[in-house]
Amino acid sequence: MALGLGLATGRPAVVVTTSGTAAVELHPAVVEADLAGVPLVVVTTDRPPELHGVGAPQTVDQRGLYGRSVRAAVEPGVPRADAAWSWRSLAARMVLDATGSRPGPVHVNLAFTEPLLGDPGRLPEGRADGAPWHQETPPPPPISVIEDLQGLRGVIVAGRGSEPAVVQPLAEAYGWPVLADPLSGCRTPGPTTIAAFDLLARTPGWADAHRPEAVVRMGAPPASKALAAWLRDVPIHVVVDPTGAFADPDRLATHLVAGHLMGDDQAPAPAEWGAAWRAADETVQALLDAELGGERDDPTVARTVLGALPAGTDLVVASSMPIRDIEWFGGTTEARVLANRGANGIDGVVSTAVGVALAGRPTVALVGDLAFLHDTNALLGAVDRDLSLTVVVVDNDGGAIFSFLPQADAMEAAEFERLFGTPHGLDLVAVAAAHGVDAAAVDAISDLAAVVSVPEPGLRVRVIRTDRQANVAVHQRLYDRVAAALGQM
Repeated sequence: MALGLGLATGRPAVVVTTSGTAAVELHPAVVEADLAGVPLVVVTTDRPPELHGVGAPQTVDQRGLYGRSVRAAVEPGVPRADAAWSWRSLAARMVLDATGSRPGPVHVNLAFTEPLLGDPGRLPEGRADGAPWHQETPPPPPISVIEDLQGLRGVIVAGRGSEPAVVQPLAEAYGWPVLADPLSGCRTPGPTTIAAFDLLARTPGWADAHRPEAVVRMGAPPASKALAAWLRDVPIHVVVDPTGAFADPDRLATHLVAGHLMGDDQAPAPAEWGAAWRAADETVQALLDAELGGERDDPTVARTVLGALPAGTDLVVASSMPIRDIEWFGGTTEARVLANRGANGIDGVVSTAVGVALAGRPTVALVGDLAFLHDTNALLGAVDRDLSLTVVVVDNDGGAIFSFLPQADAMEAAEFERLFGTPHGLDLVAVAAAHGVDAAAVDAISDLAAVVSVPEPGLRVRVIRTDRQANVAVHQRLYDRVAAALGQM
């Protein structure tokens, strides 16, 4: 939940635990906050030094518990009255470390001796002007001009962490399309926005004829393996990150820019380059509108949810198939799309959505059945909170993503189901209702659109059943139809 608050607001939430395994439970969220650059302040309480190593209950070694996943870790020791003057500075420094040029989690490990009850004293005095005790003024990011990009046919790949205010003017100056991951904030309607980039990259004839001469990548890489493979042979590969992070998992970068690219005085690509991308994207979007409308399948659910969201809402998407179906088959959107794509895990995704909703905007979560079951305790007490959250659960009775892997064809069906499909066989509406949540099944795609298009106060869970075995065939049918449509252009 604290991770979701930080993800939605950019401000660190403070999460406090007791000692022992309670502190260990935070590790997945800390790892995600690290890799996704989400500010988070983790405060773990600890037993005093004299109780370590002697078998005292609820006592584990919490020093350096989260390893290199935190931006800073401090242990000020058992509190003493004569050290109170340092506490405000300590807290301010932790916030600075969590929100600095490379945001992320920090760990404060606080040991206490008994008695653990007491009357709170006065807070240490603050600054007379009310300003934070410590402030950081970061230097302005450098602006780079890469002469090698003059007049080339290129693309901008905008991923999570991109800055739309930078990306769009750059695309217009270069005359390049923006291959916009939904998490980038750049997948809004516009002449440079390309939502169907995965399907275009999967179509050999079109992809070969439109391979760029340069690529500028901003933010984290999208989930699409087809896009990554298609761009592998591009001769000029520019990775831009204002924080200076080395976000280049394929190690293809010819230029690393720790700042922003400048579009002024740039010789743009020929006009027909951008026009060809716009025409192709429009063709694919029209085809998807025609193909994905009535059947209950995973791509239809993803496109319907994204398309029905009004501006000013948030969509939290689980990893595995939901984020891919949103990326591959979703169109443009005015909603904000968020996900835990630092470590790409399904841990705590419903809790993340609760935290995002608590930040104040109407929120929809799109999750698979296994991600939902992995975090049903997020529903505990959530009905009493002041939020607007609709959790859409795609229930195909197992892990749909594994049906796309070679194991699905190489193994006997029963063995595949036991090891990879992992069917749960549960009534997810009943599971949610057991937590006191407004829960119901959705049978029609039109009903699903109505559910997510009208934000309502409170928490509700809507379960829509799809067929995991048919899901691969649906994807392949769409790939084939797209290839046929593009081949006629």
